[in-house]
Amino acid sequence: MVKPTLLVLAAGMGSRYGSLKQMDGVGPNGEAIIDYSVYDAIRAGFGKVVFVIRHSFAEDFISVFNATRFGGKIEVEYVYQELDYLPEGFTVPEGREKPWGTNHAVMMAAKAINTPFAVINADDFYGQNAYQVIGEYLSALEDSAAKYCMVGYEVNKTLSENGTVSRGVCTVDEAGNLTSMVERTKIERNAEGTIVFHDLGEDVALEENTPVSMNLFGFTPDYFAHSEAAFCEFLAADSTKTNLKAEFFIPLMVNRLISNGTATMKVLSTTAQWFGVTYKEDKPQLMAKIEALIEAGVYPRNLWE
Repeated sequence: MVKPTLLVLAAGMGSRYGSLKQMDGVGPNGEAIIDYSVYDAIRAGFGKVVFVIRHSFAEDFISVFNATRFGGKIEVEYVYQELDYLPEGFTVPEGREKPWGTNHAVMMAAKAINTPFAVINADDFYGQNAYQVIGEYLSALEDSAAKYCMVGYEVNKTLSENGTVSRGVCTVDEAGNLTSMVERTKIERNAEGTIVFHDLGEDVALEENTPVSMNLFGFTPDYFAHSEAAFCEFLAADSTKTNLKAEFFIPLMVNRLISNGTATMKVLSTTAQWFGVTYKEDKPQLMAKIEALIEAGVYPRNLWE
């Protein structure tokens, strides 16, 4: 059984929080969501965590999130995502300021990862069971390639009480494999109690247990080579050259590999409740939910003691 790696996409944290040292704590001792993610990964059998960050806040980040903080229980490595980190032969288009997106961030870890790995957002609270199910899947892959996975959350466990959310709505075949993933925006529970999305110009209902992606994916190292080839095509496209905000997202890459038959993606079910801070009003609710999990014995009150 191989120990998988956890890849944490944190390159956007500097712009979201302004300063890492002022990053909001959500646990009783100021623990960040990252702390709970790493804690859950350790007990799910992960052996290494790789953080994708930027040089502009690297010193602050590394001073906070390092192996010492995590009690030496997991190997820690850092890689960097910058706008000009591009394949040979490509340069940043004039006027481009926006980052290249989540799959570009994943590509930055190619030299740091040689095991099956899970990808997460730094500011999403995925829950213990989600790490357990993806950890078990990845640990059993050994030298397998192109047998990817994702944790599919029931849409009713990913909503905010304070506004609409965007989610990747998934279609799954009889074998439990992903067949398509479509981004839907403005998802909410309406006054009648039905979950709907609005991006087609009218309310479209979603079943309570519709699987959605929260960017918790599992890959094997061959994914990096596939991504490099696709990213070169993306950069060479006229649409990318003229759209200075075009991004290379993970779902874009996943849909490509599934549709052309290169890979399969198993959709893993979880009992976990996703938490996040989509709106500032979500933070007190998140803190209360973490407190309830502590009271229930899911997490210790002092996470790293």
